[in-house]
Amino acid sequence: MGVAYALAGWNHFRDPGFYLPMMPPFLPSHRELVELSGAAEAGLGLGALALGHDARLRRAIAWGVVGLLVAIFPANLYVAFENVALGGAEQGLGVWNWVRLPFQALFVAWAWIYTRRLAGDERR
Repeated sequence: MGVAYALAGWNHFRDPGFYLPMMPPFLPSHRELVELSGAAEAGLGLGALALGHDARLRRAIAWGVVGLLVAIFPANLYVAFENVALGGAEQGLGVWNWVRLPFQALFVAWAWIYTRRLAGDERR
């Protein structure tokens, strides 16, 4: 999970034009928000890779991932409702923009698992 988040975060800086169309018009400072979410995603991913062995830090990082996914969910809704074209496409992906929404819930659930004490964690 850490590698995926680190790479996705890095991609916000490598190709911000992919993420800018996702930004709902009611939000200000689109580029800055793309960079902020990318930095958070990359930082949490790297944190999971480097610090995930420590139970307390792993739980804190997992809560960060949950918070990030909840914070960016309005952008995912915007993409679905407005059929936003991404990645230079001429048109949106239609139903596929809706199909990807439940995966966001799965990603939250996956991160949430790591907010709990796991077997083998030391009591702290």
